[in-house]
Amino acid sequence: MGEGIEQGVYPIARALEIAKEVGLDLVEISPNAEPPVCKVVDYKKFLYDQKKKQKELKAKAQKTVIKEIRFGPQTDEHDFNFKKNHAIKFLQEGSKVKAFVFFKGRSILFKEQGEILLLRFVNELEDYGKAEQLPLLEGKKMIMVIAPKKTK
Repeated sequence: MGEGIEQGVYPIARALEIAKEVGLDLVEISPNAEPPVCKVVDYKKFLYDQKKKQKELKAKAQKTVIKEIRFGPQTDEHDFNFKKNHAIKFLQEGSKVKAFVFFKGRSILFKEQGEILLLRFVNELEDYGKAEQLPLLEGKKMIMVIAPKKTK
């Protein structure tokens, strides 16, 4: 219930009276419990502590980094391998890789080539990551996201 206050089940009026006697606030901690759980604390300090806890949780949460790799529909072998090696490095660091084929002008006619290129790219990276989705055409870009494999 609070510091120096005996825990127990009290009627609301009595709990408010206890809080007033001590000069603190009655704060409902768990409203869905049966009976509801309340605590006698300083409300401002309670809010401050909650904000602090949430800030700590947010700081501990892992931030997802997405690295982009851009291809053309007629990317040659050397460029493909160069970009594949960069993707491997990114996936080993734990970043996601967003690979996309950018179609300029009439090159949109080679949609199939772009899709084959992305599928080959993902196939060669299967030891390091897995595709989150199949190649998807959005406007002039065909996009595919590859997530790193979880290491134990």
